[in-house]
Amino acid sequence: MASAADRDTKRPVRMSVWLDGKAAASRGRRAGGDHPSGLDRERITEATVRLLDAEGEAKFSMRRLAAELNVTAMSLYWYVDSKDDLLELASDAAAGELYLPDPDADDDWREQLRDLAQGYRALLVRHPWLSPLMGRFLNIGPNWAAFVLCVQRLIAKTGLAPEQQAGAIAAVFQFVYGFGTIEGHFRKRCAEAGMGQDEYVARAMGAMGGHPDLAPVMDAGREMNEARQGATVDETRDRDFAFALDLLVAGIEARTRG
Repeated sequence: MASAADRDTKRPVRMSVWLDGKAAASRGRRAGGDHPSGLDRERITEATVRLLDAEGEAKFSMRRLAAELNVTAMSLYWYVDSKDDLLELASDAAAGELYLPDPDADDDWREQLRDLAQGYRALLVRHPWLSPLMGRFLNIGPNWAAFVLCVQRLIAKTGLAPEQQAGAIAAVFQFVYGFGTIEGHFRKRCAEAGMGQDEYVARAMGAMGGHPDLAPVMDAGREMNEARQGATVDETRDRDFAFALDLLVAGIEARTRG
């Protein structure tokens, strides 16, 4: 007889709550009805997002969520099969905060792309827990699917050839993903240290300036850093993001002209 461990290794890989979980069925164990506790999946998901914002993924658990909702942990399993299901639902709920421009509108694709990129960056900063989850799940819930469709249609609107469009999407939105992820985690680190961003950077630069091994790095960046004098961390970051995005848009324009 196969052991429990053997049976576990043969279990099919769970792909997504949207494909084979309770979210896919759009119901709990009682179709069309609520658990006697008065819970529903929307309320559970909202609480999950709240807790992730406040405490991060590391402290998140079914027990912690149940305490927040003042129910038993078992009550949650009427609506989700696992903690991963909750995280995937929370990720999609956060994506629902994005404003999606209308690719069919007469608006310039450049401005629409910039607006969407800015919104995506802000989403990642607002929810630092989100970017790690995006690498773990398929991101095919209704809100993520709407975002992906909008991106695809906007990039098609640029006039790039079909074989170039995936590369353009990667260039723009992987850049935004990285920028927003680092920004969000840096803000979180500053908050945990009890400092504003400008104070944190000033202290870090002072400490680095006194470290001999980092002297080549400091010297190489001196001219660039001097050009930033007088600007806050937020101002510098916004300027860098806008310029980097302009470079990417210019690259897309150059390809379409070619």
